[in-house]
Amino acid sequence: MSQLPYRALGATLLFLAATAAQAQYVWIGPGGTRQYSDRPPPPGTPASKIVKAPGRAAPELAPAPPAAMPAEGSATDPATKPLPPKGPPTLAEQEAAYRARAKARDEANLKSQEEAQRTRQLAERCSAARETQAQLASGTRIARYGQDGQKSYMTDAERATRAAQVNQALQDCR
Repeated sequence: MSQLPYRALGATLLFLAATAAQAQYVWIGPGGTRQYSDRPPPPGTPASKIVKAPGRAAPELAPAPPAAMPAEGSATDPATKPLPPKGPPTLAEQEAAYRARAKARDEANLKSQEEAQRTRQLAERCSAARETQAQLASGTRIARYGQDGQKSYMTDAERATRAAQVNQALQDCR
């Protein structure tokens, strides 16, 4: 009984391999999607869009046309010499491009995290300023404790000064 799941898995993999092997036609469909089928592409599909068909090998990259040779006796300037055709990127170039993309992604993540942190800090400051503004506007006496532990109450002049400071801080919150 314990081998039954393995046999079912093996049969499934064999079935999938057999069905994938029958896909003999490959073409680029509408929207640029690659289509696989054991039937020919729909009529009207241009031959340039058919990637693979039975009896036809997959198209190879066309060789680059030969560079024009300068006429004999003409001066050849190395600065005007045409560059050789560029092939696919090397592994080193791919690695360098990957590292550049990873660095840019990390910098963008760091920047967004810093921006989110600044936004959170501003929200906290605004919340505290609104709470202080509500306390100052309530008209109740506000007590403070000094360095020596003595309790003192805020005067009306101190309250007005503090209210002006809070209102100035709330200007950034709007």
